Amino acid sequence: MSTITAKNEDDGKHQCAACGDSDGGGGSLRACTACNLVKYCNRTCQVAHWPAHKKPCKKRQKRLAKHHCCAACGDSDDGGGSLKACTGCNLVEYCNRTCQAAHWPAHKKACKEERVAELFDEKLFKQPPPNEDCPICYLRLPIDLDQCLYEPCCGKSLCRGCVHVHSVTASATDKNKCVFCRTEASSSDEEHIERMKKRVEANDARSMFHLGSYYRHGGVGLRQDHAKALELYRKSAKLGYHIAHHNLSLSYLNGVIVEKDTRKATYYKQLGAMAGNVKARYNLGCDECNVGNMDRAYKHWMISANDGFDLSMKSVQEGYKSGFVTKDDYAKTIRAYGNSIDEMKSNDRERAAAFRASRVMGAVRQEDNL
Repeated sequence: MSTITAKNEDDGKHQCAACGDSDGGGGSLRACTACNLVKYCNRTCQVAHWPAHKKPCKKRQKRLAKHHCCAACGDSDDGGGSLKACTGCNLVEYCNRTCQAAHWPAHKKACKEERVAELFDEKLFKQPPPNEDCPICYLRLPIDLDQCLYEPCCGKSLCRGCVHVHSVTASATDKNKCVFCRTEASSSDEEHIERMKKRVEANDARSMFHLGSYYRHGGVGLRQDHAKALELYRKSAKLGYHIAHHNLSLSYLNGVIVEKDTRKATYYKQLGAMAGNVKARYNLGCDECNVGNMDRAYKHWMISANDGFDLSMKSVQEGYKSGFVTKDDYAKTIRAYGNSIDEMKSNDRERAAAFRASRVMGAVRQEDNL
C-alpha cells in the first residue's frame, strides 16, 4: 500500500507525529490508515495524538471522498470512474480490493454506523399510513384527539361528527347508548373505569393510554399516580399507539411524571413520527431546524403536511419562499395536504365543532356573569 508520508522539514527524516522520534527512513513508522497524513511509532502514540489529529483526519477523509481519491492510498482517478465505492456505505472509494482490505480496520466502524444510520433514516422519512377511518361514517379520523371519542365498551374511536348526529337524532331511550355497539353508557365513574380496565386486559393500546391519562391527572374517581400513568403509557407505546409515543416524548422533554431525559424524548418523538403522529413529526422538524439541518427539517414538515397538519404546511410555505423547498416539492405537498383535509372533512364534523364551541362560549359567559 502506497502512503503519504510526513517529513521533517530540517532533515527530511520520517518522524512520529506524537513523540517526534525518527525511524531514520527505515520504515518502522506506521501511517494513519484513515488519512495517510501522519505516522506513528505505535498504537500508544497514535491514541495520544488523536485529539490533535482528529479534525484534519476527518477533513482529509471528506476531501478524498469529494475528489474521487482512493481512501487507502490517496491516488486519484481524475474523475475517470475507475475507483469503486464501498458498497456498505458509499462514503469512500478504492482503487482495488487490496486497498479496500488494507483500509477496512480504519473504515469498519464508520461504515457500519453509516449503514445503520442510513437504514434508520429510510424508516424515519417514510410516509406513514394515514389515520384509520371512523367506523360509522367511514371518513378518516381527525388528527386532533379532541375531535374523536373513544368508547371503552367496544374499544372504538369515533369522530365527533357521528356522535353529534346521534345525540341530535336518536330517541330519548337511545341517546345514552354507544353509537357503534349500542351499549348503554356508564352510569358512574367506577363503571367507566371498570370498562377501561377490561379493555386494558384485552391489550387495547388506546384504553391503556386513556387510563394512564386518568392516573396522571387524577380524574374520573382515580387518585393521581404518576408511576402507574407512566407504566400504562409505555405499554400503549409498545403496542404502537402513536399518541402514547408523543406523550412520552413530551413527558421526558419537560420532566413531567418522569425525570427529564432529552435523549429519550427524541427517541419517543422518532417512534411517534414513524407511527404517524404529525405533532411528533413536526417537533422533530423543529429540532433539526434548531441545529441547522434544514434539509432534514423540511423533510419532516413535508411528511406531516401531507397528512394535513396545519403548522407543518405553514412551515413548508415559508421554506418555499426562502428557497429551502423546491417548486415541485411544494406543489406535491400542497396537493397532498389538500387531499388529507378533504378526507377528514364533513358537514357533520363542522356542525359538531360549532356546537362544542358554542357550549364553551356559553360557559365562559356564565362565569363572567357570576
